[in-house]
Amino acid sequence: MRAVGIILAGGNNHKMRELSNKRAIAAMPVAGSFRSIDFALSNMTNSGIQKVAVLTQYNARSLNEHLSSSKWWDFGRKQGGLYVFTPTITVGNNFWYRGTADSIAQNIDFLKRCHEPYVVIASGDGVYKLDYNKVLEYHINKKADITIVSANVPEGDDATRFGVMETNADGRVLSFQEKPLATTGRKVSTGIYVIRRRPLIELIEKAVSEDRYDFVNDILVRYKDLKRIYEYPIETYWSSISTVDAYYRTNMDFLKPEVRDYFFRQYPDVYSKIEDMPPAKYNPGANVKNSLISTGCIINGTVENSILFRKVFVGEGCVIRNSIILNDVYIGNDSHIENCIVESRDTIHPNAEYVGEDGIKIVVENSERYII
Repeated sequence: MRAVGIILAGGNNHKMRELSNKRAIAAMPVAGSFRSIDFALSNMTNSGIQKVAVLTQYNARSLNEHLSSSKWWDFGRKQGGLYVFTPTITVGNNFWYRGTADSIAQNIDFLKRCHEPYVVIASGDGVYKLDYNKVLEYHINKKADITIVSANVPEGDDATRFGVMETNADGRVLSFQEKPLATTGRKVSTGIYVIRRRPLIELIEKAVSEDRYDFVNDILVRYKDLKRIYEYPIETYWSSISTVDAYYRTNMDFLKPEVRDYFFRQYPDVYSKIEDMPPAKYNPGANVKNSLISTGCIINGTVENSILFRKVFVGEGCVIRNSIILNDVYIGNDSHIENCIVESRDTIHPNAEYVGEDGIKIVVENSERYII
C-alpha cells in the first residue's frame, strides 16, 4: 500500500477511572484475549501497510511489552516494520508529548525518511475492522486534503466525547466541534485520518512553531474552511473504549453471536500476541452461560453473561453475572460479583460481595500473592 501508518496511543484518559492507573488505554484487554491496539494494528497489516509507528507515552510499560515482538501482526520485515516511539529528551527538546500534533512533531524525522506518499493516522482505542485501502481510494477520488473516517453513534450514547461533524451531500465536512458541551449531532469522528505525507509534515511543523500541539483543534478545526476535508463513513461495527461505560458495553457486545462471528470468523482476522496456556478447565459444579472464558481459567462456580480473561480462578459457590474479570484474578469461594469490572491480578477473598447498583463498579483489591 502507498501509505505509512501512525497509531496514536500515548494519551491519558481520566474517564477510565481506576482502569487507567496501571496501563495505557490502548493496552486495555478486549474480548477475552485481545488488547485494544490489536484492532488498529491488524487493520494496518490487513490493508498492506508495511511500516507503522506507534506513539506511546502514558503508562506505556504493559503496552510496550505487548508490542515487544512485531511478528504477531506480520511486521517482522526486512523493509518496513513496527516502530514504537516514546518521548525522548534531546538537546533541542525536553518535553513530553504536549498533544497529538506534538507527538508526531517530535518524531517528524520518521515521516521525512519515509517514501510513501500517504499517511494513515489511527487511534489505539478503537474496536473495528476497516480496509484502509478503500479509505485511500475514496480520499484520492474526492481530491481531498484530509479524509476523516466517521461513524454514527447510536441514540443513548454520549456523542460529546467525540468530535462531532456536519457534512454536505457530497461528504465534505462543513463544521467540526471537538467534544462539544452539548450536541444533537450523531455523526462523529473515529480518530482515523488519511492525508498526504508532505502536507502533513508542513501542517505539523507550522502548528508546533505557533505553539499549537493538538491535531484536531489546531489542524482539523483550524483548517476546515481552507482545506478540502471529507468524511468516509464506516458502516460496520465500530466502538471507542474511552470511558468505563463504553469499555463495558464494547466487551459485552462480544457476547452477541453476530459480533463474535464478525470479528472472529469473518475475513480478515484480528491478530494479537499469543500466550501459551492450557485451555479453560470446568470442574464438577461449574455452570457457565453466555460467557467468554479465556485460556488458563479454572471454573468451579456459576458464570453468566460475563467475560473472563486469562488465568482467572473462580472458586466453589461463586456467582459471577454481567461482569468483566480481567487477567490473573483469584476469586475465593462463595463470592458474589455482579455488574462489575474486576481489575487484573486482584485477589477476591471468600464470601466477598461486589454489586454495581448505580452503574458499573470497578473492583480493585490489593493482592499479596506476588509479594515475597
